[in-house]
Order: sequence, then structure tokens, then C-alpha cells
Amino acid sequence: MAEPELDVAVIGAGFAGMYMLHRLRGLGFRARVFEAGSGVGGTWYWNRYPGARCDIESVQYSYQFDEALQQEWVWSERHATQPEILGYAEHVAERFDLYADIQFDTRIEGLELNAAGTGWTLETEDGACFTARFCVMATGCLSVPNWPALPGLENFAGPVLHTARWPHGAQDFTGRRVAVIGTGSSGIQTIPLVAEQADRLTVFQRTANYTIPARNAPLDPEKVRALKARYKEFRAEAKQTGPGIHAVFRPASVLEASEDEVFERFEERWRDGGLIFMGAFGDLMLTQEGNDKAAGFVRDKIRAIVDDAETAERLCPRNIIGAKRLCVDTDYYATYNRDNVQLVDLRAEPIERVGESSIRTGADDYPADVVIIATGFDAMTGALTNVDIRGRDGVRLAELWDEGPSSYLGLAMNGFPNLFTVTGPGSPSVFTNMIPTIEQHVDWIADCLVHARDHRHGRIEATGDAEQAWWAHVQEVGRVGLKATVDSWYVGANVEGKARVFLPYLGGFPEYCRKCEEVVARDYEGFAFG
Repeated sequence: MAEPELDVAVIGAGFAGMYMLHRLRGLGFRARVFEAGSGVGGTWYWNRYPGARCDIESVQYSYQFDEALQQEWVWSERHATQPEILGYAEHVAERFDLYADIQFDTRIEGLELNAAGTGWTLETEDGACFTARFCVMATGCLSVPNWPALPGLENFAGPVLHTARWPHGAQDFTGRRVAVIGTGSSGIQTIPLVAEQADRLTVFQRTANYTIPARNAPLDPEKVRALKARYKEFRAEAKQTGPGIHAVFRPASVLEASEDEVFERFEERWRDGGLIFMGAFGDLMLTQEGNDKAAGFVRDKIRAIVDDAETAERLCPRNIIGAKRLCVDTDYYATYNRDNVQLVDLRAEPIERVGESSIRTGADDYPADVVIIATGFDAMTGALTNVDIRGRDGVRLAELWDEGPSSYLGLAMNGFPNLFTVTGPGSPSVFTNMIPTIEQHVDWIADCLVHARDHRHGRIEATGDAEQAWWAHVQEVGRVGLKATVDSWYVGANVEGKARVFLPYLGGFPEYCRKCEEVVARDYEGFAFG
């Protein structure tokens, strides 16, 4: 059998792929990254819609593997914008000379395991082939756009823009009638800025979402200097929290607090802004009664902000706060006080058809020159099943996962030896601060590859029993509390026909890390080597 061209092929040049390449090169592996886009950054390369920002504070949403990098990079705002995050990714690629081993504009369409089960053949969309002993899927959790099934959309005469595939370059909506379909995180960030330009903005909302003010502002240089003086301790403290985010999470029960205390704590979190709103009490996601208090507080805020009472009620979510990913915004609710903004409730009047210059619902016809699709992603699994991955006996991963995925630790799958996934289904991933979580996964994979090399193992594979036991645990933990009681992309509910299973691991970042360390300490328990 011919020697493979690469020791390790990495698919994707986002934060996971870049760090994976850096680790592999430092360990002496022959590695190459294949990236469909023309630059690094992953989701921050593709998502260029107006208002795109990270919902994690910028001083935390960054690499920590290199102390000099931490100290030298200066973030300008509390929540960094897409251009600034992309600039950071480009800086990292240049600083560590990563571009030399990244092949851009190369979309991998297929992976096929060789007959011996010890290597992979990669095929690009233009038919070129490469061979590698190991493959690492660094394709991201939120990278495949979810397109809604809208009859007639192909006949719309104007631009149709998806927030997850936004064109490079500024888009000018001045004097135009714009329709936005979707009010998840990307829609909530896009809508206020489009409203400032558009002659008319019509927002089509299927489900109202909870969103907390971001309270974005320039960073105080003195506070940043103080933080950087103890960055190592700051990072270590963050890793001891469930989401891996440095913040104050109060364990007290909301049900045992007085009404005045409940209001005071929620008001404090609303004033501070950001995702830590749900850290006001420790049991907001455990009981309906406790969750109702948080949800009711936010609904009262919406009613106080939005002038029109009917519009305010349409914007008030009726489901559990925190079951879907909480959004953060800048002036989202206040945007509906503008004369040029209209909210359409798709529960009351579903879209029937998109025409050449309008969107027809069951109640009216809404003129539009531009349509913006803000319906999110085929999360967690889409980037994996979109590649034709064929494992042992030619089994296709997409077919195997047709009724729901399964994975051991979100790192590997039985039947697919020498294939690893970074932050795959069954890992904490989207419930955490993603970059530190990525670093933990990449470090674990890198150490595993070194172990295999040192022991002359040609094959690494998750065992079926270990995978089944872990996946059962992921589902069991996902049923604790209220998280799984709402249709969300955490359970695949946003994609028509997708199997409903709990996709991320809800047990918390510290517990997950302990499990990964335990696996290694027990001589890679749950993995078979050959």
C-alpha cells in the first residue's frame, strides 16, 4: 500500500483548524488544512451580515495557548464585531505562519476509508484526490446555512441574501423595501441596522425569541491591563464554570428569594447585559415556576420598550427562556418603534408564496425589493453529513445518522477509524465559550495522535459500546431540567425532517474535561488501537 501523502488532513480553517494545524506542525506531523473559503476564520469568514458580533466577551473569546499572543492582541470593544474577529484570525494565521499549509478554495466533497481501515482518501469538488493517515473534521458547529422551504423564492426578482453566506462588501439598503425572514440571533443583530437604511422593513417572525441588551462599549484600557496581568488565573477560573465563561453564577434558588430580591437580581443582569442574565439564580433552567419569573421579567421589559401594545405582545416569547440560545442585541426591541418597520406574525399568517417583488401571506401581500434569510444553520451535524464520509464497509455517515447522530465524546465514531471531529455532537461545544472548548478538543486529539505514533498504532477507533454508553449519557443529561422541552436547533428542530435528538452535551465544561482526562488515564478507555 502506498504511503499516504499526509499524516493528518484537517478540514476547515476556522479557529479549530488553525489551532489543529499549529499543534500538528509543532509535533512533527505532515499536515495540511483544506478550506472551502478564500481565507481563514470559519464562521467569521462567511457571516458578514450587518451587526454581526460575538455574544461572548472579546477578552474571553480568544486563544489562550500562547501567552505572548494573549498579551499583544488588543480588542477594541466588549463584544467584538465580525471584521475585528476576522482580523484576529488573520493575525493568528500570519503570526504562526499557518498560510503555508492551508489550501484555500478547496471544498472536500468526499472522504473514503481505505480497505485496511488505516487511512482516508479525500476528494475535492473538482475531482482532485489526496490521501491521509488521519482526518480531523474542523468544520464547525454553525457553518451550514439552513434554507427555509419558501414556494416561489427562486422567482424573486431582487437579491436574496442569507446571513450565513453574506456577500463580501457592504450592502446598501437605502430607499429599498427589505423583508427579513427569521428572528434568531442573526436576524436580531441584522434588523436594527437594516432599519436605519431601508425605506421599508418588514420582519417575518415565526417564533419570538428572548434577547438581552449587549451593552456593548469600548473596552477600558486600564481594566484590560489589569485583566491581562492575571490572564492565566482568569482563564483557569473560567474553566471551572459550566459554560467555561468567567462570570458570576449565583447558585441561590429563585424560588427562595423575595420578590424584591428577584427583581433586583434580574434588573442588575439586564443593566449589565449579555448572556450572564441566566446566571442570576442557579435554578432558572430546572423548574417551570422559576423560569417563569425570568421570562416574565423580560416580557415586561419588552412591553416597556415597544410603544405599540399589539406589536409588543407579538414580540413577547411564550416559551421557556434559556431553552433556545439566548440572544444579545443592540436596540432590537426599540427598532419596532420606527415608522418604517413592520412585524408580521407567521403563526397568524403563514407565508404562502414569494412573488417577483413581494411576499404573500394568508392575510396580505408585502412588497419587497430585497429578501434577507436569517433562519440560521443546520447545526452540529450539517457540516459533517454534507460531506460524503464513507467508513468501514462503505457505510455513509449521513445515512447512519439519518435517525440521529451518535458519537463518543463528540470526538470520534465507531466504524470511522482515524477520523476525529472537533466539537462534534456529544461535546459541550455550543453550550460553552467555543475557542477554549476548541483548544481542549484539539489538544486531546493531538495527544492521542502522539500516543498512536509512539506506540506504532496504525488505527484508532471508538468502540461501539463506549459510543453507545456516552451517547445514552448525553441524552439522559439533556433531559435534566427544561432545555429539551422546547423545539430548538439544539435538538435539530429548526431543520425540516431532521431527527430530534439532543445534540450538545449539557453536563458542563469541567465535568466533560474530567471525563476526557479519565479516558486517557485509563489507557484511552473506549478506543481500540490496531
